[in-house]
Amino acid sequence: MEIVEDVVIVGAGIAGLGTALGLHRLGLRSLVLEASDGLRVTGFALTMWSNAWKALDALGVRVALRRKHLLVDGAVLSSSVTGSTLSQISYQGKGKYGNRETRCVKRNVLLETLAEELPQGTIRFCSKVSSIAEDGYLKVVHLADGSIVKTKALIGCDGVNSVVAKWLRLANLVSSGRTSIRGMAEYRKPHDFSSVCLRLISNIYIDEDIQKGASKMKQFVFDNLGEVPQQVVEVVEKTDLHNILSSPLRLRWPWNVIWGENCKGNVCVAGDALHPMTPDLGQGGCSALENSVVLAKCIAEALSEGTQSINSKYEEGEYGRIKRGLEKFVKERKWRGFALVATAYVLGMTQQSNGTVMKFVRDKLLSAYLAGLIPKMADYDCGNLN
Repeated sequence: MEIVEDVVIVGAGIAGLGTALGLHRLGLRSLVLEASDGLRVTGFALTMWSNAWKALDALGVRVALRRKHLLVDGAVLSSSVTGSTLSQISYQGKGKYGNRETRCVKRNVLLETLAEELPQGTIRFCSKVSSIAEDGYLKVVHLADGSIVKTKALIGCDGVNSVVAKWLRLANLVSSGRTSIRGMAEYRKPHDFSSVCLRLISNIYIDEDIQKGASKMKQFVFDNLGEVPQQVVEVVEKTDLHNILSSPLRLRWPWNVIWGENCKGNVCVAGDALHPMTPDLGQGGCSALENSVVLAKCIAEALSEGTQSINSKYEEGEYGRIKRGLEKFVKERKWRGFALVATAYVLGMTQQSNGTVMKFVRDKLLSAYLAGLIPKMADYDCGNLN
């Protein structure tokens, strides 16, 4: 079976669904190819900072998500070794781009909200991309089930292991030298937690054997909690084994975000496929939403100038407009991506350093500055869809 589409997006994650929704708001159809049989919800929850809410406002889903998620007022940075408070910071107040807004959002709720706003048939599940070829100016996407999709514009939003990024020959991901263990506890009844986030600094080495089972990971966390409030212990106790996962923290070096060939002709990448970063800033999903708004606008500008049927002759003029539109997107986003990837990496390495001197400088001199970097990097506005 062979079908043709103006815009094909690979991956129904945050960047993919956001871009499709942005195009829909601008009156353009797209097809989203998703390899799995449903929306991918790995990761449980994520922090949505002010920049993400501005992007969600542009996409028209901010109000729906606000109703389901409470504000986070600030954060306390503490040492799990000594139990002492290193710094405190407020997430409220005004920033350069307006009032700050921070909420913790369940990943599945975010994806479902974006998907529900799309026209029926936009997402095609069980559509794993096996290869990408060219037919003149068109890109030909071969799927594992034998189907073929031809498109004027191909956008890779398929995560850190992106097939589209490999086709573009982007630099391979590198290890940050760190591993994360993540979990989520669900409370069916009201709890007495405050609206202030607790961030703990520690220096723990995770053995590879521990990552082979959820029960081992949970026990490892228990054994290394250190001096923490009893509420933290209770959260770990309440975390079910199926809500625990571990993954190595990888990134693409920030200079590759600037100098890499992130688009080629009518193909580009966005989200984690463009700038995979460590989670220390909490900006992976937020920056993906920024990408969605900017990319949708750039594609719409290109296709709105003399749009023609894909079945007619695909003239170089239209190909050139799409090429320039994607290049504009990459140019606009590369320095923002560089800053996020670099800051997240340095912040993570500093917070988890084992060196005696670095620990002293971090805890005594840099803790307030490091804590302040997070809301500072979130004070950003990607613009609207006009």
